[in-house]
Amino acid sequence: METSSSKDLTRPPSQIGDLSTSDVVVRIRTAEGRDDRFYCHSYILSKSKYFAERLSENWPTCQILDSRNCIELHCEEPDFNHHVNALRLLYVPENSLPDNYFGVRNALGILRVAINLGCHPMVQACVDYLEALPWEEAEEEEILRIIPSLGSQVERILARLRPVDPVAVARIFISAVHIATSSPPPSMHDLKVSAQEQLEYMLTEDDDDPLLASDNGVKPEVLKCVMTLLSRFYSKLEFYTEDLEDWVGNAEEQHYLLCLLPDLAWACQILGKLEMMKEFVLSWVDSSYKIVKGVERASSAYYGQDLLALKLKVIEIVAKVLEAIGDGNVILPTEKRLQVVKSWLPFVRKTKPLLHSVCSKDEDSSSIKIDDEVWQIVESSFVSIVLTLPSGTQGEILAEWLSCQQVQYPDLTEAFEVWCNRSKVAKRRLSSLEGKADIRS
Repeated sequence: METSSSKDLTRPPSQIGDLSTSDVVVRIRTAEGRDDRFYCHSYILSKSKYFAERLSENWPTCQILDSRNCIELHCEEPDFNHHVNALRLLYVPENSLPDNYFGVRNALGILRVAINLGCHPMVQACVDYLEALPWEEAEEEEILRIIPSLGSQVERILARLRPVDPVAVARIFISAVHIATSSPPPSMHDLKVSAQEQLEYMLTEDDDDPLLASDNGVKPEVLKCVMTLLSRFYSKLEFYTEDLEDWVGNAEEQHYLLCLLPDLAWACQILGKLEMMKEFVLSWVDSSYKIVKGVERASSAYYGQDLLALKLKVIEIVAKVLEAIGDGNVILPTEKRLQVVKSWLPFVRKTKPLLHSVCSKDEDSSSIKIDDEVWQIVESSFVSIVLTLPSGTQGEILAEWLSCQQVQYPDLTEAFEVWCNRSKVAKRRLSSLEGKADIRS
């Protein structure tokens, strides 16, 4: 006796819509009034669990609208074509299901219908397609909206969107730091820029937590890379100081120094986010005299935009160093704080008018401008640092500032006012403290 499956194998291939051989009508309807009938075949529809049950003798008669051979499917208007496509795919042999479902949206629609109809091979084909297909950001949001409600059989579609293991994040972070602080050939410039941008993004706290929320052992390696970068900068400046004649006209070496400065400015951003500016600040402060001397000497080898870029990037780094000291994030002894003021106050005082002068003369320099916020940070940090020094030292700095032609910047008026107030009330304050000390003794 032939079984049902063996009969199906001997039948000639059927096609949807073949009225002469059809024994089932599938009626797809929408609330908007769309109503289409499709002439189908029960042995094909039986590939679907829903249709197999619907066509079986066990289906309650009360749930049949017209007869056992007319099956209604109700759907929303946007899902109508997905139901039609799923119905057509039932006529495709399981081992010949298509590899292309024409985009994420269409595949998601067919997938939902296939799950509702209980068509396991079609579900797997859609899952395979979606799992391998590249997605746009909008498509990712659509997938995240739909897939979680479809059950465990489709969960592997979400594999690329799941949180990454912290160990893997740390490994990627360290590898990216090596690239971001290196001096690669021009062909790898875009990769280096991308590494710097993504490292900063990974540490940014916005609507989401930073990707690298904890240390994960990356700090020592980050510090090592940054300090190596800083050492390369010191070496180039030393070369400027000792062999300026050989340097002038050496475009390759001049370009190399200009590339180091943006990298150092970027490194300060990363160190700040990781709360590890101290070693960088200490090194910069200890080398301040050499840096100022080297930059001043190097300036004679640059013109126009290059000179502007050199000075600008040094100011950006100085701003980060001063801010860390002025805000109290890096604690330095008095002599170090005084060294910072004596080294960089004159440099900043001369550099700002120079930059404005270059910008006004060179129309091409308009593409390179320093943010006003940077100048404000430098100025407010100087005020904060000066006010931490002994009153006598403050007086000397302020006296020199008041007699300087560039008194407008940095504006130490706030420090001057605080110094005047403190100095005026100092005797009264200290005498009251001495009186209290006498009472205690």
